[in-house]
Amino acid sequence: MNVSQKMKSLKRYSQCFVCGDKNPFGLNVEFYKKDGKVVGEYLAQDRFQGYRNILHGGILSALLDEVMIKSILAQNILTLTCEIKVRFKKPVKIGQRLFLEGKPILSRGKILLAEGKVTNEDGELVATAEGKFFRAEGEMEKLLGLSLE
Repeated sequence: MNVSQKMKSLKRYSQCFVCGDKNPFGLNVEFYKKDGKVVGEYLAQDRFQGYRNILHGGILSALLDEVMIKSILAQNILTLTCEIKVRFKKPVKIGQRLFLEGKPILSRGKILLAEGKVTNEDGELVATAEGKFFRAEGEMEKLLGLSLE
């Protein structure tokens, strides 16, 4: 089942590499709120190979970063990534459909923590991540030029 069939899409930033719908080089992933988490789907594309017929780990890392930051953004909190730790569990073959899930786990003032995971169409865990994010307020929020509304 396509995740978009039952949920409202989260805000997209048109030129974002992961979620941008106007970035011709991007991944064009839509994200949705579901049960206190954020979810999305991605089909591993041939143009993002690392080794032959295997999705590049940097693409998996970008997907995990985005699903975690979107899980915080879904709470109307704008953040920037400080640090992510990715654990690769299983190679992703080109053409596989991936299911992304992220959720916030802790807020400590200006620092927020989140976790993410990616599973394949067989339900196998292919990668996990933990992330640390910095709350963008005041001048930083203006510099980013983004609005949560």
